[in-house]
Amino acid sequence: MSELIMYILAASVVSIGLGIVGGKFIFQKDFSKHESEAKDKANLILKEAELKAETAKRDKQLEAKEHFLKLRTEFEDESNKKKNLIIQNEQKIKQREQTITKQIETNTRREAELDSLRENLSSQLEILNKRKEELEKLRHSQIEKLEKIAGLTGDEAKAQLMDTIKEEARTEASSYIKRITDEAKMTATKDAKKIVIETLQRTATENAVENCVSIFNIESDDIKGKIIGREGRNIRALEAATGVEIIVDDTPEAIIISGFDPVRREVARLSLHRLVQDGRIHPARIEEVVTKTAKHLDEEIIEIGERTAIDLGIHGLHPELIRLVGRMRFRSSYGQNLLQHSREVAKLCATMASELGLNAKVAKRAGLLHDIGKVYPDEPELPHAILGMELAKKYKESAEICNAIGAHHDEIEMTGLISPIVQICDSISGARPGARREVMEQYIKRLKDLELLALSFDGVLKCYAIQAGRELRIMVDAENVSDDRAGILSFDIAQKIEKEMQYPGQIKVTVIREMRAVNFAK
Repeated sequence: MSELIMYILAASVVSIGLGIVGGKFIFQKDFSKHESEAKDKANLILKEAELKAETAKRDKQLEAKEHFLKLRTEFEDESNKKKNLIIQNEQKIKQREQTITKQIETNTRREAELDSLRENLSSQLEILNKRKEELEKLRHSQIEKLEKIAGLTGDEAKAQLMDTIKEEARTEASSYIKRITDEAKMTATKDAKKIVIETLQRTATENAVENCVSIFNIESDDIKGKIIGREGRNIRALEAATGVEIIVDDTPEAIIISGFDPVRREVARLSLHRLVQDGRIHPARIEEVVTKTAKHLDEEIIEIGERTAIDLGIHGLHPELIRLVGRMRFRSSYGQNLLQHSREVAKLCATMASELGLNAKVAKRAGLLHDIGKVYPDEPELPHAILGMELAKKYKESAEICNAIGAHHDEIEMTGLISPIVQICDSISGARPGARREVMEQYIKRLKDLELLALSFDGVLKCYAIQAGRELRIMVDAENVSDDRAGILSFDIAQKIEKEMQYPGQIKVTVIREMRAVNFAK
């Protein structure tokens, strides 16, 4: 059994050893085979690399040769072009040399011809000078013979001839001027009449004259009682605050506001309108409404001025001039509303200027502003035309417009063509039948003088001339004027009116002194 095991073990060892030897042999054989295959592949790769390198080298050599050939061709082309250009330039130079040579030959030939001409001219000049000398001698001899025959020298004969020609020319010019002057007079008169008539036809306006009365319409007569107030206190407060006379009579549904100053009448009318609408009518409310209405009227004056400028197509007026134009609405000149008059003059000036071929816009502007001095608030002692001119200068109006304003009543000399047009149109507007009334202007001036006389006394706050100047109502400062002083003041004013003013009938001087004590509960 043990021998068998040993035999088996020995057999196993032998088989294992044979396996190892066989495996080694097989491995060596496979390794040799792989090694030879790797060498063959390496050789193949080297050969392929050598072929590619050889191909790339040949390609680069071919590209280099092609580039060299291309550069060579370009160089040869450029060289040929330059050669051709050089040949062309050489040919041009040769042609220019030939041309210059021909010109030199031509100039030489012309110089020779000019020399011959100069010689001919010099000879002809010599001949002419000789003939001129001969003619001069002949003329002198003939003049001497004529002077001997006529018994006059040449200067004397010239003087006589000039005198004769001058006299004939003067006579002809005189007759010609007379004929032209006569024709111009006939034509000018006819044309001037035509222009004025056409201007008046195209600027027809109404002839209404403003008076010193305004009508305030009411819905029912019951309101009259409220306006009068208990024992007339409301109407007295309204008259004292506005300076007008309120007439409440039997006229149905109407209250009459009387006063020579249109601004005061307008303030009273607007105040009545507000009070009636509000319904609260008592002295304190009346004073408050009158104060607000006066402020509102200032705004309305500006609006009227702006609307007037827009209607007439006048632009760029200074705001203060616009305010003065608006004030014209509440000013009259000899009974004619000043704004209506100025608008009419502006339109007449524009029409007449366009007919004469002048600047219609400038003429219209000057026509609107020609009476601007009449509404200046301070009213200095200057003619309104000069004052208007100074205002126009102050607010940067043109020199032509300033001269037209200042010269329309001949206070200064006219320097432009617009000035006489403004003067003529002002006369046309004021001379229409029914446009103005001299008595009205004198009446308003008398009432203003009455008010100014009373205001000249110390302590007088307000003064209103009412009832067509038959009553002077004066409000004084209660702190500075006592009751006794108020009576003396009334007497002094009446005495001064008697001495300095002329008036029909009598004037009632009423001095009102009102003491108010005001405190506030906080």
